[in-house]
Amino acid sequence: MLTAMDFTVLADVDATLNAVAFVLIVAGLIAAKAGRIELHKKLMLSAVAVSAAFLICYLVYHLTCEPVKFTGEGWLRPVYFTLLISHVVLAAVQVPLILRTVWLGLKDRRDQHKKWAKVTAPIWLYVSITGVVIYLLLY
Repeated sequence: MLTAMDFTVLADVDATLNAVAFVLIVAGLIAAKAGRIELHKKLMLSAVAVSAAFLICYLVYHLTCEPVKFTGEGWLRPVYFTLLISHVVLAAVQVPLILRTVWLGLKDRRDQHKKWAKVTAPIWLYVSITGVVIYLLLY
């Protein structure tokens, strides 16, 4: 007999993928600052892959699972919703930024890549780390 899959574990997977993406991005930025361009490229492309895996898991989770409601009270409630709103807005903004920044890097258009990366990296880092914080506050 075929039973339905339980995708609730994907919330845990998503938090883990966000944390891994954060570490890869930081390591990639450190590699770039040190002039280790090939390592930077590998780390950042790994961060893109992890972020893409996150997006797939996130969509599957939200299409198949009941939403979890935040039950925190007091000062934590506005903090949570402020983080959530900024996270969601910047998560949508970051996708084209990441794609453009990666494309410029792969085309070896370094000056433009660096300019875009100065905007993209902080947003991507913020979205990754706030994803973990939101998960911890929610679960």
